[in-house]
Amino acid sequence: MKQIAVFLLCSLALAACITLPPPPSLGTESDVPATGAQEALTGFDGQTNGAVDQATFIDDRAVFDDVENIADGLGPLYNAQSCRECHQNPLSGGGSQVAELRAGLRDAQGRFQTPRVPIARGKVVIEGRTLINDRAICPSGAFPDEEIQEHVPENANIRTFRLSVNLLGDGLVEAVSDDFLRELALRQCRDTHGRICGRAFDVPVLEAPGVNRIGRFGWKGQQASLLSFAGDAYLNEMGITNRLLPDEVTTICDTVADPEDKPDSAAAARRAKARTPAGVARAPAVREFADIDRFARFVRATKAPARDAILANTDTARKGSGLFDSVGCATCHVRNIVTVPAGTKLNGGTYTVPAALGNGLFHPFSDFLLHDVGTGDGIEIAVVEHFGRRYAHMQEHMSPTANRIRTAPLWGVRLRSRLMHDGESLTFRDAIERHRGEASDAHRRFSSLGEGDQEALLTFLRSL
Repeated sequence: MKQIAVFLLCSLALAACITLPPPPSLGTESDVPATGAQEALTGFDGQTNGAVDQATFIDDRAVFDDVENIADGLGPLYNAQSCRECHQNPLSGGGSQVAELRAGLRDAQGRFQTPRVPIARGKVVIEGRTLINDRAICPSGAFPDEEIQEHVPENANIRTFRLSVNLLGDGLVEAVSDDFLRELALRQCRDTHGRICGRAFDVPVLEAPGVNRIGRFGWKGQQASLLSFAGDAYLNEMGITNRLLPDEVTTICDTVADPEDKPDSAAAARRAKARTPAGVARAPAVREFADIDRFARFVRATKAPARDAILANTDTARKGSGLFDSVGCATCHVRNIVTVPAGTKLNGGTYTVPAALGNGLFHPFSDFLLHDVGTGDGIEIAVVEHFGRRYAHMQEHMSPTANRIRTAPLWGVRLRSRLMHDGESLTFRDAIERHRGEASDAHRRFSSLGEGDQEALLTFLRSL
């Protein structure tokens, strides 16, 4: 016992002598780009950021909120009936407590495989996806004997949940240049001597075949444009095919041709009816846009999440803000990012950045890169699911994404009751305690703070 006690004392003494390298200045309050950029608009007031007029914004939001039915092409497999169902806290476009179920398997050689999910009593096997849909449109009156509900296969040794992400302010994120994100990744790795190396992955821009761009949307950064993200969600979360992803997951029970497959669709015309509140001029009917175009346009016009101004202005939160930087949180949770100039063409020339989003300074508290902080779920980006069968050959290049997760943007994080990608952390302290891997140094610095300083940092997080 005496020897054990001596060993422990020596170990503690050694630990006390270990000096962690100081965190880089990257992302800290003093690291504000001197570009003359204008502060991006923030708020939860339901007003446009200026990318479109207010009447168009309201009309697009109504499409985002619209409940899909089987007649609209819902299903056969799906998770939700509207975008708002998963993105609505505190208003349309925000995050939510809704979590989707994902699964995969790693074989004896360590290779990741998407699960083979049998439906219809094994008559059909769904492949190429990691998403396990929670809902189905049958059995039904028309198909009383069809059984297509998906379940995690017994051999799937990787199983996880992922929370719905916030979309507010994502028009700014889309307007960040690839060069900025690449330079950010290089600078992180250089300044931390390889301890923190965010990864930027090129992914297809679905609306511009043959064009790749750095992914930045979704927990794996699997989409690079908001239109691609919208098309992905419409198919995989609501089961509605579209011009970007035209292949059904299954055709069992599916008797309705999805009207979203083409622009100028019946669905777009049906939703062009007046829904604008009295006293607000209604936008003209826009038949040339399909729903996914309007989803993307709505998100691009949302304001970024606002701080809790009252709490942020307290001495405790201000102190915590400095500690957030000094322990190294801001290395990945980057405060300050500037968008490209207005008029810049992105996404293979299919999108021109409007004045409202160009040269904008915003504060997402994320680098939008993929990191291994010890909470990775082991699931690679499923190429067929997110990009379609024509990109199936890319799957072999997705292995570096397995245990990496996109840095969670902390703007608006105070409005979440469940934290981290899987929602398993219920307090900010819980979330910090889970930070390992690339975040180990920051975690140790936080742990070494006194109780008052720790509480100050947590207060700062509660103000975001």
